[in-house]
Amino acid sequence: MTTPESSSSSNFIRDLVAADRAAGKHGGRVVTRFPPEPNGYLHIGHAKSMALNFGLANEMSGGVCHLRFDDTNPTTENPEYVHAIQDDVRWLGFDWHDKMFYASDYFEQLYAFAIVLIRKGKAYVDSLTPDQIRDYRGTLTEPGRDSPYRTRSVDENLSLFTRMRAGEFSDGTQVLRAKIDMGSPNINLRDPILYRIRHAIHYRTGSSWCIYPAYDFAHPLSDAIEGITHSICTLEFEDHRPLYDWVVAEADAPHQPQQIEFARLNLTSTVMSKRKLLELVEKKLVAGWDDPRLPTLKGLRRRGVTPEAIRAFCEHIGVAKRDAIVEMQLLEHFIREDLNKRSLRVMAVLRPLKVVLDNYPDGVVEELEAVNNPEDPSAGTRKVPFSKVLYIEQEDFKEDPPKQFYRLAPGREV
Repeated sequence: MTTPESSSSSNFIRDLVAADRAAGKHGGRVVTRFPPEPNGYLHIGHAKSMALNFGLANEMSGGVCHLRFDDTNPTTENPEYVHAIQDDVRWLGFDWHDKMFYASDYFEQLYAFAIVLIRKGKAYVDSLTPDQIRDYRGTLTEPGRDSPYRTRSVDENLSLFTRMRAGEFSDGTQVLRAKIDMGSPNINLRDPILYRIRHAIHYRTGSSWCIYPAYDFAHPLSDAIEGITHSICTLEFEDHRPLYDWVVAEADAPHQPQQIEFARLNLTSTVMSKRKLLELVEKKLVAGWDDPRLPTLKGLRRRGVTPEAIRAFCEHIGVAKRDAIVEMQLLEHFIREDLNKRSLRVMAVLRPLKVVLDNYPDGVVEELEAVNNPEDPSAGTRKVPFSKVLYIEQEDFKEDPPKQFYRLAPGREV
């Protein structure tokens, strides 16, 4: 476990980006992006990515971080999530200024890139069923097999892809696949799917499209269109990097971003899967996405956690290349540290016991001065009344106390 006292704020990506800039790579520019899919609410894991991408841009003079919604799945995304994500980014203290984009804005350009691949003989329309495609792909220990439709001519593929866009085929009957290497040990390079047919209404484009690009096609090209220099993603995309580079190069994209992977945040005893969090919300096992028991940013905010505490936590755990589990106690430590500096000290008696001071005059009330926050002199003081009648917690009094009881009891002083 990383302890609060240890200095683990290493960040190999910061060092890499700084070195690239010093060497004049990408013309000395630094352009990152935070690219959530609007299919759920952000959680503490997203905070690490957000802090990394926006933080790097802020640290580098002239750096820019885009907020981009990777909204290429019409069946799971909606404006509620878009607005919630925007609110969370602002709450955590980051600003995208005028650099907010949507992958759906690039649908026409992405379609044109697909045409480029087809014309170059680098993509083909496959008519295998989804089950057949899975079977032909092979396994981690067995190579895949070429689809019988892999040898279709450029003209036939162009015609079929045009008809796919026109809505002439039903869902699942045709897909556009990259033509790479069905024998590759990297299963992601075994002719991955680039486009699927989905007759579904998109929350932004409506019914204009019935074919939608796959993430591994849309994401690298969206980065290229926006001029992203460093495309920072979590470690599970490391095996996707060769495909990322292939798509950008073969589609003749205007810019070559650099993908860099880092270990995602894993917290003990914490559900971090958006799918599982959605299930909890939909089954009404929690009060909503802002339920204080959830690790969503909305839930943490409702619990009273400050954005400063989350940012300090993310900075402390650093950025590593290897997966690790962080103890929840470490996050709680940073929450306590921050709240201790800013919270006013107040008192409440939850289970009152009336105490009457017989030797104190009736009708007299003295006002005693109490410090609002000993950590912050600027928080000032408050007046606390003292009179003949006081109220204390019931557990602070015992008629027959044990030896180690140091609170109020008959014949004792406090």
